[in-house]
Amino acid sequence: TSTRENMETSDRSGGPLTRLKTNRRTSPLESAASSGSGEHINRDDVDEIVEDESEALSDNDNAVNEIEIIPHSNHELGTKTAILLLLFIFCSSALAMFLVWKTFPAMDAEDEKDLKFPKDIEDAKKLGNVLSRYKEQYYGQVLAGFICVYTFLQTFAIPGSIFLSIISGFLFPFPVALFSVCFCSATGASFCYLLSYLVGRRLVWHCLPDRAAQWSAKVDNHRSNLLSYILFLRITPFLPNWFINIVSPVIGVPLFPFWVGSFFGVAPPSFIFIQAGTTLQQLTSTMDPITVETVLLLVVFALLSILPVIMKNKLKTKFE
Repeated sequence: TSTRENMETSDRSGGPLTRLKTNRRTSPLESAASSGSGEHINRDDVDEIVEDESEALSDNDNAVNEIEIIPHSNHELGTKTAILLLLFIFCSSALAMFLVWKTFPAMDAEDEKDLKFPKDIEDAKKLGNVLSRYKEQYYGQVLAGFICVYTFLQTFAIPGSIFLSIISGFLFPFPVALFSVCFCSATGASFCYLLSYLVGRRLVWHCLPDRAAQWSAKVDNHRSNLLSYILFLRITPFLPNWFINIVSPVIGVPLFPFWVGSFFGVAPPSFIFIQAGTTLQQLTSTMDPITVETVLLLVVFALLSILPVIMKNKLKTKFE
């Protein structure tokens, strides 16, 4: 007969618990001790049992490890509750956007026509011109509206935030623009993270439990370096930001390093587009700021972000 023994339990992944198990044969000595309680065991029997015990231990070395996926606990939100909560968050965000619109001063018909989400660089120029005319007298409303709209776009992964980054360089002083873009990017990405945590995590763990368990195990193995990896992914264009926002809670990335890594990770590319915004009216497309110099700058920042991990691994290898 065989019994299963728990070797390791981890609930850090944020999904169903995973348990590493190994098959273990019941040793003859244990069987004899249990079945022979109250009976005398002679020395010859003990010698045979010890030999069998050695064979059992040898066989036990070849036991096959396996991953057991433990279902979600009953404390998880139900699917219907999660969807209702998602709709509530969306409606609340839309209401906040409406209130921002209502706080704006009265505008003429021509300005109202240009006050919309920019779809191309020409729309961004028109929006920048409209906001610049109202910025001097209604600076607080313009800045608050910018923050709310940018955060809304990031939260629901709506395209258009790159145009707002460029416009911020046209409207605000560089330090204000850079801080606002980094804060809105990190906060909106964290809201998107939470939405994925409520809905997407359950879906992925239900449809792809084995793959999700493998991803979570990799995150656990590199947990001490998560901040560097998030910085690297934010700086480089290897993965789209919306994908990082949605996948991170599924594989167990904690929220705090996710926010910090997003805040500082979006700074280098945002620096480039904000700087380009100072010459907004001369731009012909969003690709104008991308030059050999700016690409090299991003490469340098990407290497610096991953340098602590490389140094740590080299030191670890050296001392081992």
